Formats: sequence, structure tokens, C-alpha cells
Amino acid sequence: MSTLALPDQQIRVETSSAQRTAPTGRAGATIRKTLYRSGAIIGFLLVWELIPQFLLEPASKVFLPPLHEVLQQLWKMIVSGDLLTHISASLGRSAIGFLLALVIGVPVGLVVAWFSRIGDFLNPLLEVFRNTAALALLPVFTLTLGIGELSKVTIVLYAAFFPVLLNTILGARSVDPLLIRAGKTLGLNNFEIFSKVVLPASVPIIFTGIRMAGTSAVLVLIAAEMIGAKAGLGYLITNSQASFLIPKMYAAILTVAILGFVVNAALVALERHFSRWARA
Repeated sequence: MSTLALPDQQIRVETSSAQRTAPTGRAGATIRKTLYRSGAIIGFLLVWELIPQFLLEPASKVFLPPLHEVLQQLWKMIVSGDLLTHISASLGRSAIGFLLALVIGVPVGLVVAWFSRIGDFLNPLLEVFRNTAALALLPVFTLTLGIGELSKVTIVLYAAFFPVLLNTILGARSVDPLLIRAGKTLGLNNFEIFSKVVLPASVPIIFTGIRMAGTSAVLVLIAAEMIGAKAGLGYLITNSQASFLIPKMYAAILTVAILGFVVNAALVALERHFSRWARA
């Protein structure tokens, strides 16, 4: 009896050891993958730290301080609360303009894509405005709407609107016709086909436009805040440059980069959440 039980015991021991090592192996692979993907950023930060210290002359080092001085200045602004004030101002303006672009752009894009006559009528005008850069219209918004919050929110709305609109049109028009015919065969009316077939199938492409709009909303606002603003990351950059506070200027620029990365990561997470059916 004991000899017959030994193989089972051995199998159980080997199985348990495999169960212990499998998660460890997966964790190690995940760590290696993360380090590999972060290698370029780590290398860039090392170059930023080392070149000003060892390769630049003291006079040139003033205009390109090493990374540790920038991080020290960034920490000072975090502790004092100054950075949070400027981030809140920029995020508030970007969020309002971005959300307005979504609320207007997605429905308009779906209507233009669904009704071909409306699309044919509006397409020339949309092409004209799509090819007009938002920053080229910044003086127009400033002259007509003033230098207050309204002009900044409006230019963010303009910059974010067209990526959302055009990708919504593209997504709705690229739905497989077989899916639409299958819906009609099942007895769905036009509204049901639109809500249950066209709209879900358009989500991945629509979110591509939303991600582009999120990036545009942040970048255009930073440029707008450099003119006539009293708070915001764009104002912080130009004010620091004018006051010759170079580490503070680079700290603000680094904050903009981190903010853009976080916004894009959040939109990617939302895209994965709403596109689970496509991956399945």
C-alpha cells in the first residue's frame, strides 16, 4: 500500500512546487517587460542628469540644469502647494473644453455618418475647419472672447472637437455592412440597429479620436495659458522663464509631460473597459 501511495505523493509534491514557481516566473517576466519598456525613459533621464554636470560649461549649465535640481524645485512647489494651484487651473479648463467636445462631437459625428445627405452638405465646411490649426485662431478667440476663462475653454473645445467628430464619423461608417443586414434580418428597426450595432462597433475608433482630443486639449491649453493667464502650467512656464527661474521652468515642463502621460493612460484604460467585447 505504501509503495502505491508514493507516486501520488510525488505528483502532489511536484504539482505544488510548480504552482509556487509559476506565479514567481510570471512576476519576473512582468518586471523584465516593464523595465524593458521603461528603458528609453530611464536612459533619457540619465542623460539629462549627467550631461549638464560633466559635459556642459558652468555658463551653459544655467540654461540646462541637471535633473536633480529640477526635481528639487518640483518638490518645493509640491510642498508649498503652488504646483497644485496651477495644475488645478489647467485641468479645470481642459476638462470643461474636453467634455464639451465629447458631448457635441460624438452626437454630431453619428448624425453626419448616419444621414449621408447631412454629411455631404457639411463635409466641405468641416474640412476647412479641420485643416485650420487651433493655435492659428488663438488671436481670434482672444480678441472676441477676451483673455479670461471663456477664450481658453473655447480654444480647447475647438482643438478637441474635430478629432472626436472625425473619428466618430469614420467609426460609424466603417461598420461591417453584414452586421447591419443581419440586424435587419432579425427584425431590428433603424434605432435598434443604430444603438445595438453601429454604436458599439464604432467604440474603438471613437476612442482613438477621444485620446487624440485629450492630448490636444492639454497641449493647446498650455499654449493659450502663455498669453494673458494668471494661473496654469502655461503661465507657470512663461513666468518662470521671464523671471529667469530656469529649474522652475523645467519643473513645469516636466509636469506637463507627466500630466499628458497620465491623461493618455486614463483614456486607454477607459477604451479597454468599453471595448471588452472586441477583445473577446
